Amino acid sequence: METSALKSFFQRWLINTLAVLVAVNVVKGLEYDSFISLLVASLLLGILNAFVRPVIMLLSLPLLLFSLGLFTLVINAFLLFLVGQIVKSFQVASFGSAFWGALVISLVSMIANRLTGAGQSRIEVKRRNRPPPPRQDGGSGPVIDV
Repeated sequence: METSALKSFFQRWLINTLAVLVAVNVVKGLEYDSFISLLVASLLLGILNAFVRPVIMLLSLPLLLFSLGLFTLVINAFLLFLVGQIVKSFQVASFGSAFWGALVISLVSMIANRLTGAGQSRIEVKRRNRPPPPRQDGGSGPVIDV
């Protein structure tokens, strides 16, 4: 694995862990037993977001369109609730706790990604200036270009 890809992975994992830590401290119903369980839960949440979330979003596309994208919050809450079911030392008390926790995680991740520049696309679009096409009529009169 390339070092920049590994650095990017760890940076995103650290941001995700920070976001989950903030959510646990802000939202009632989210708890963890040890820091290791928090790391495991945030890693599993990142894996589920990378592989399962796109499939769920594709299957729920009509609901996403109808809700103007707000159904994404329900999908995020479902994935956080699922992490709480899989990682026994990370507890999610209810779907409501998962919903508010997912909202906090999304906001903290968005802010941290903006501050650190993580998760930004590295694609650059360069516009090439072309000279105008030569005029056919010798330069006199109006030209309508379609």
